[in-house]
Amino acid sequence: MSLSLNQWTTKRWSVAEAVDGCVRHGLQAVGLWRQNVAEQGLAESVKLVREAGLRVSSLCRGGFLTTGSAESLDDNRRAIDEAAELEAACLVLVVGGLPGVTPGEPLGPFSRDLGGARERVAESLAVLAPYAGERGVKLAIEPLHPMYCADRAVVSTLGQALDIAERLPAEQVGVVVDTFHVWWDPQVFEQIARAGERIFSYQVCDYLHPLPADVLLGRGMMGDGVIDFAPITRAVLAAGYTGDVEVEIFNADVWAADPDEVVATMKERYASVCGF
Repeated sequence: MSLSLNQWTTKRWSVAEAVDGCVRHGLQAVGLWRQNVAEQGLAESVKLVREAGLRVSSLCRGGFLTTGSAESLDDNRRAIDEAAELEAACLVLVVGGLPGVTPGEPLGPFSRDLGGARERVAESLAVLAPYAGERGVKLAIEPLHPMYCADRAVVSTLGQALDIAERLPAEQVGVVVDTFHVWWDPQVFEQIARAGERIFSYQVCDYLHPLPADVLLGRGMMGDGVIDFAPITRAVLAAGYTGDVEVEIFNADVWAADPDEVVATMKERYASVCGF
């Protein structure tokens, strides 16, 4: 496995700057975000990555499937097409929260039908998976920590993600193992072993304590929080994962720091903390 920079860790960097930073720091892969790719231009982003000799470890994000709407499905088809152009290892899916609950917005009319929302995710994936398969794109369901269940992801555990993924071909739908979201789960090691070839992405960052007021920004550099990375890493390796290890950090202090210093620290912590 080799280290990959998720673009959001150095949020100030454009696609061009992130690609250049990866080359300068000797990284072989980069994880990209759709809005940044759109700003750079899809064709230009593809050109930059290929000329630099980098892999795209993931494209983030598709998802928000809990309404099952035509608009949601169409946007995910566009995301699949973008992932195909970039030859991304996977398209990360943040599946969405309860229908009507919007991240960061006051509650208006919404549904409390959590089970129904999860079923809409499965139904939407049944539509999208063949489309992705025809284009050689792997769809990676990312379970998020339960504190995000209402507004971002009604899938909170690897077990739940696999229950959905296993309805569909293993080459089309799998999961993301993100340490921030799964470290707490008493079944995490059992579920990593169960996932096996369906692990499409391994993302690492730490879980800070105490969390900031905006819990979305509670991700820290590895070693700055409470996660014991080595056992999770060993489990992912034992499950057969051979892809890139992507560092994805949402943190105001990290974003404000010099991106080159962030990448240098990331490399050091990867070697000293993550179990490699």
